[in-house]
Amino acid sequence: MFQGLLRAGIPGSVAETLLFNALREAVDEEMERDPRVLVIGEDVGHYGGSYKVTRDLHKKYGDLRLLDTPIAENSFTGMAVGAAMTGLRPIVEGMNMGFLLLAFNQISNNMGMLRYTSGGNYTIPVVVRGPGGVGRQLGAEHSQRLEAYFHAVPGIRIVACSTPTNAKGLLKAAIRDDNPVLFFEHVLLYNLSEELPKGSYTCALNQAELVREGKDVTLLTYSRMRHHCVRAVEQLTALGHDPELIDLISLKPFDLDTITASIRKTHRVVIVEECMKTGGIGAELVALVSEHCFDELDARPVRLSSQDIPTPYNGTLENHTIIQPHQIVETCQHLIRGHI
Repeated sequence: MFQGLLRAGIPGSVAETLLFNALREAVDEEMERDPRVLVIGEDVGHYGGSYKVTRDLHKKYGDLRLLDTPIAENSFTGMAVGAAMTGLRPIVEGMNMGFLLLAFNQISNNMGMLRYTSGGNYTIPVVVRGPGGVGRQLGAEHSQRLEAYFHAVPGIRIVACSTPTNAKGLLKAAIRDDNPVLFFEHVLLYNLSEELPKGSYTCALNQAELVREGKDVTLLTYSRMRHHCVRAVEQLTALGHDPELIDLISLKPFDLDTITASIRKTHRVVIVEECMKTGGIGAELVALVSEHCFDELDARPVRLSSQDIPTPYNGTLENHTIIQPHQIVETCQHLIRGHI
């Protein structure tokens, strides 16, 4: 669980909290530690954020460090880039990550490139964070998964948290990093509860987490699908199988050392994602697995991805567009038995 976690404080001491509170603790601790850290976005100040990640922080740090903005993602994201160039460390909250398509130019052409195009004269320590993924009947425009949209953009890191523990540690590390980081949170994980280590800790931004060791098949996943995979693993072990589960966490760059070491042991791989199949994260993973582990595979890599359609509002149809645990179980069984 704590792979890639660097901890200082009181080892062994824990406190249970929800994921959105873990993120809030990370922002609070980093704002207190470093006066250059500020939050920019819609309703991040007095309202406390659309999912309460910045609740009450404006009372502690003031309106200029919790800066409420107009509804203009391109403007305030561009402002964050300029603030970073002058020495500040902005956190941009997207009320919904789908809205950040309006700031695609600022993220790709400015945030990702300026360190390179300035010959290293500027660093752009910006974190862009917020909720995304398929929720419960949020409709197509609020169910976007933007990780694949931004995956080809050079100069940025992409991270997807999945538990309160890694959410806090990863966000603290992202705020301290001198590179721009896109930090994806899933809208359905905010109320996930877990015991956190007390004291200050960070998690490595470029490491996957080996959630469960096994020898029959490697499951690669991230974000909310980690929890679907955990449920599938429970069923698979009850059926006598021994799957290995890896939470990717870092979507750019991938932790190829962890991924390839697992495949060299299991010789089979199933990629489970909420991203769309065409041009998705799984597509890039299949290419990398084929390049680095082709001779180790006993069967072709398998992708379990969302359907390539706008997410329906209807709840039943919505569930049919994304992968469910029983599909993971069936696919792994077929792969282990040599039917794929």
